[in-house]
Amino acid sequence: MNRAVFLDRDGVLNRTVVRDGKPYPPEGLADFEILPGVMEACRALHNAGFLLIVATNQPDVVRGIQSREVVEAMHDVLHDLLPLREVKVCYDTDHPESSCYKPSPGMLLEAARDWSIDLSHSYMVGDRWRDVGCGKRAGCYTVFIDYGYEETLRDQPDAVCADLLEAASIILAHAKLNPLQ
Repeated sequence: MNRAVFLDRDGVLNRTVVRDGKPYPPEGLADFEILPGVMEACRALHNAGFLLIVATNQPDVVRGIQSREVVEAMHDVLHDLLPLREVKVCYDTDHPESSCYKPSPGMLLEAARDWSIDLSHSYMVGDRWRDVGCGKRAGCYTVFIDYGYEETLRDQPDAVCADLLEAASIILAHAKLNPLQ
């Protein structure tokens, strides 16, 4: 079995655009900026043996606000710069039938099947309540990056931090106490 760190995209790996206290994805490739410390954090987690898998909601594609080509170009940048195993994308909008739109755990469950991942020894890192809820529903340890957005968490994260570099430190320390058997 493998261990994974599931990473939300916007706000975890790249800078978001915050309007009225709510984060939004970058509009285009020119606005797509990797956050400070992300490369170092990903390298440290990868070197510790974690599979790094992005799990991102991108509903703006079906809403007609963003093109799928731009989203995929952003993911190409991530693959070029970071030691990612896979980028999982949910293009659904928020509706009860969706199994992939976070907080539904579908993307994590699918990755667990595809990559033989032990979810009880894996981690979900995100900056929104949906990320924490997804990780909890999948049985992962959850790390919340708190940017002070104007939205309420619906599930209590296992850890709270300021950025991915701090999240990586938390994960590496927790993994030492809970090794994969």
